[in-house]
Amino acid sequence: MTLPTQVTKGHATGNDFVMYWDPDGAYEPSEKETRWLCDRHFGIGGDGLLRLARTEDMRGLDSALVEACKAAGAEWFMDYRNADGSIAEMCGNGTRAITLFAQKLGLAAAGSPFALATRAGVKTLTSLGDVPELGQDVFQVEMGAFSRGAIGEYRVTIPGTPGQANGTFVDMGNPHIVAVLGVTASAGEELEGPEFAALNSELAAASLPDVEMLDLVTKPMVNPAIESDQNVEFLAIRALDSQQDQGSAFMRVNERGVGETLSCGTGLCASGVILQALTGIHQWTIAVRGGRLRVIVRDDNTVTLTGPATIVGEIQLA
Repeated sequence: MTLPTQVTKGHATGNDFVMYWDPDGAYEPSEKETRWLCDRHFGIGGDGLLRLARTEDMRGLDSALVEACKAAGAEWFMDYRNADGSIAEMCGNGTRAITLFAQKLGLAAAGSPFALATRAGVKTLTSLGDVPELGQDVFQVEMGAFSRGAIGEYRVTIPGTPGQANGTFVDMGNPHIVAVLGVTASAGEELEGPEFAALNSELAAASLPDVEMLDLVTKPMVNPAIESDQNVEFLAIRALDSQQDQGSAFMRVNERGVGETLSCGTGLCASGVILQALTGIHQWTIAVRGGRLRVIVRDDNTVTLTGPATIVGEIQLA
């Protein structure tokens, strides 16, 4: 077995992980070991596995990425694996969970920004402590640059569920398709101007059930198909305030290699990107089944994600 004898369970707004520290690069997990640890019946249970290793000990990384991590002073690397054992480029919630873990280990200082290396580049996290409406051990994550495709160029369906919706591609270091399904009556009062034409078009094209009613145990289908597979996010807009440049929404997500999760950090960022593109509003509070987070989408095509993290406990493996 290429696993340490002790691991840690943590989560970030319900997106839960098995985590461990690998200071000598001796414990690279196999797909089988990852699936076992993340199995909720026969293992510990988690949406994914987070291994904290030195950047220099990571195998198979592009040399340009390694040099960029070194230049940013990112000594520690977040090696993230999905619950099915597949390697993922990025996990936004995972960055917060593993940074809290690094703090507990004395590798990250609560009062200083922490540069974390990932397969999607270096992410800088700042500890904010306890924040009203968000929770305890809150971190602000500079998620970096995004890119997106044309609005509504994909069709999203769910096998066994009637209806479809338009979806838009967002690259947050990993691939996402985001669909907006609805808006509350109070928020809809703002949607009369020509600046909301694209949003109204997306809403008119959506015939899937309300976000709360979706069957996301079943993997959504995306057409045209994306070779890498993708996460799929579904959104309901709850409030809009153009004058204050603020909005709120509710999101559910089916994650590639996992299934439905209570939260998805990169999915929240991708959702913020699409919400900003459709409404012009840059600051969003987005509720997921695991809590509430804040997303800021900047005009320079970068995103900030703010939310809590939790250490549940330590587990001694048999």
